[in-house]
Amino acid sequence: MRITPLDIRNHSFPRQLNGFDREEVEGFLRMVADDYEAALRSVEEARGKIRQLEERIADLAANETLLKETLITAQQLSEDLKQTAMREAEVLVSEAEIQGEKILETAHRRAASLAEDIREMKTLRSRMAGSLRSTIERHLSMLEHLTAVPESEDENVQRRVSVLGRKSAERASGEG
Repeated sequence: MRITPLDIRNHSFPRQLNGFDREEVEGFLRMVADDYEAALRSVEEARGKIRQLEERIADLAANETLLKETLITAQQLSEDLKQTAMREAEVLVSEAEIQGEKILETAHRRAASLAEDIREMKTLRSRMAGSLRSTIERHLSMLEHLTAVPESEDENVQRRVSVLGRKSAERASGEG
């Protein structure tokens, strides 16, 4: 059974002859009741404070759990982003390598085509130089047959023809 401060104040003791001084007992009981009441208030305040602190601890624990979950989620997201970035980088590198290989292949084909064109042009130049040489020689031959010159002039003509033949040959070899 719990005694309240009001119980202490209202308690009465039986009266006897030669008993305690009534005023002193009542004064003492008032003092005990006041102290007891103060103690009960202090206990209630402490209980209220404990409840508040327990609620605060529960809130902080919930926040801590939430923060831990958030941190774990952020770490997982970071890892996922890192892996995604690595995969994308690998794809980009692969695509760049493929594109580079295509460009090199195209360049090699173009170089081979140009080399073939150069060979064809050299062959054509050689044929044209030969054709020009034979044409010049035919014209010189025709010139010799067409002109009948006396013997003294014949040497002069032959000298000129040989000079012309050499010049034609030099031009042809200069072009070739």
